[in-house]
Amino acid sequence: MFYRGSFILSLSILCCVASTAKDKKKIILPADVLRAQTVLVVVDPDAGTSIEDPMANRNARDNVEKALSNWGRFRLVMEASTADLIISIRKGSDRMAQPTIGGIPNNDRPVIYQPSDSGGRVGGRTGTPPTSGDPTAAQPQTPHPQIEAGEPVDTFLVYRGQRDNPLDFPPVWRFMAREALRSPGVPAVDAFRKAIAEAEKQQASQP
Repeated sequence: MFYRGSFILSLSILCCVASTAKDKKKIILPADVLRAQTVLVVVDPDAGTSIEDPMANRNARDNVEKALSNWGRFRLVMEASTADLIISIRKGSDRMAQPTIGGIPNNDRPVIYQPSDSGGRVGGRTGTPPTSGDPTAAQPQTPHPQIEAGEPVDTFLVYRGQRDNPLDFPPVWRFMAREALRSPGVPAVDAFRKAIAEAEKQQASQP
């Protein structure tokens, strides 16, 4: 009985050590995300237009783009084909379900003029053919009323770009919180900035 108890205790200690070692090696962000230089910000293509605040998602996207521009780490682009990363955002309504209007394109922006602290941004499409599943090239639909269910808080999801149907893959990083997309602080961008800084520190400490 003594040996059996000692074996179980030793096994438990070994599992704890293995678990601790595994936690220490947990990768915060993969290396290709740290190497990313360009980013496209889109409204979740499945998001409807709020009846109470029709510009909520578009304003949230503008807030995120301005915060990223002020950060200065990434170059903002307008096409999925030139984006190393794609950030999909959706403004929460504080309710699990709300009436919205579906079928209204969220990401149709042929031209952009966006002032910011870093001097502003002017952009336009270059005519590059969209990749399969490009969130900026949604097919036109007929507007229709719907009940939209989802997270009641703001969502900020980061995906790898440069591939077909990028939003069909699992996000490489996510942040969800109430008022996460609110300007001027834009907590989601601040949290992403801290995650990248921590991941770079982790990467530098590895042999």
